[in-house]
Amino acid sequence: MGIPLLQKIKVAKYILQQKIKGNKKYPLVLMLEPLFRCNLTCAGCGKIDYPDEILNKRMSVKDCLRAVDECGVPIVSIPGGEPLVHNEIGEIVQGIIDKGKFVYLCTNALLLEKKLHLFKPSKYLTFSIHLDGLKKEHDHSVCSEGVYDKVVQAIKVVKQKGFRVNVNCTLFHQMTPKRTAKFFDFVTELGVDGITVSPGYAYERAPDQKNFLKRKKTKNLFRNIFKLGKGKKWSFSQSSLFLDFLAGNQKYKCTPWGNPTRNIFGWQKPCYLLGEGYTKTFDELINTTEWDKYGTGNYEKCANCMVHCGYEPTAAEDTIKHPLKALKVALLGPKTEGDMVPDIPLNNQRPAKYIFEKQVEETVKKIKEEKTQKQATYQ
Repeated sequence: MGIPLLQKIKVAKYILQQKIKGNKKYPLVLMLEPLFRCNLTCAGCGKIDYPDEILNKRMSVKDCLRAVDECGVPIVSIPGGEPLVHNEIGEIVQGIIDKGKFVYLCTNALLLEKKLHLFKPSKYLTFSIHLDGLKKEHDHSVCSEGVYDKVVQAIKVVKQKGFRVNVNCTLFHQMTPKRTAKFFDFVTELGVDGITVSPGYAYERAPDQKNFLKRKKTKNLFRNIFKLGKGKKWSFSQSSLFLDFLAGNQKYKCTPWGNPTRNIFGWQKPCYLLGEGYTKTFDELINTTEWDKYGTGNYEKCANCMVHCGYEPTAAEDTIKHPLKALKVALLGPKTEGDMVPDIPLNNQRPAKYIFEKQVEETVKKIKEEKTQKQATYQ
């Protein structure tokens, strides 16, 4: 089972509570990035291309736990950078679990065996291990040979120790349905508890921009993958309706506030993939972000996005509204033949604005000023 029953129950209860309260904009998963530093340099990543002043910054345990309390989500995903580089990651994870929250610790697994003593098996903890296909595809994705073999070995060790393991797979331009299906077969045989799959993130700061998927190609790719998966025991850590959306069968709009991001800059506007401003508090993020300006059809940068951080919350909302539809897809799988639903028109989208470089410059300047002030204090 990709998603534990306890998690399904708690998330459903949480959503119903939000509806009873009349909350229209509520978060579902907190994307908590305690650092951007990583021990890999993947060409498709937009999280590591920063000056050292920013890469050396860390969120404290206190700030991380405060962020969890601020937004009140049932699930916390900890990406990065590489979270295991953070010296206090064990305390951060345990502190979140102590609050009764489910934690998905995203990692490339290179440090996992070395740091495993910092954690203990729990129904609230899942290691979400980055693996973008079989050996050829994954090592190409992370721009380093030999990483795939180390990741597979780490998965085996972690499973033997009694931990939950999820494989986090991002599909880029070079992936084929047959290779992807073969990969899903392999990790299923490996004994992972679930698979999280998503089309490649369109990070505007990523060095390699040519491998991100367009929406039409994404839908065709997933239809062909799911067609090959009929009758197989692939277990996805995602809602059935989100998978159906990837196959072009649901016309969803993005819910950017569903997976808010808190990192070293603050609360990121408007979502995990776009950094177009930051707020000091979660309430400020919700109440001051001009949400209608973002999403496919509204903004050029969002034109091809079908990523789970924006559309999984939409699918979760639809699941609560239409449980029988979700159950049907869960039992029969996504439709792989026939017409797709019409896509959102792009003729009225506003042009992209590129403001992130200025934000980075201002942050570096502030860090240097704070460092100078501290040095002056101690002299």
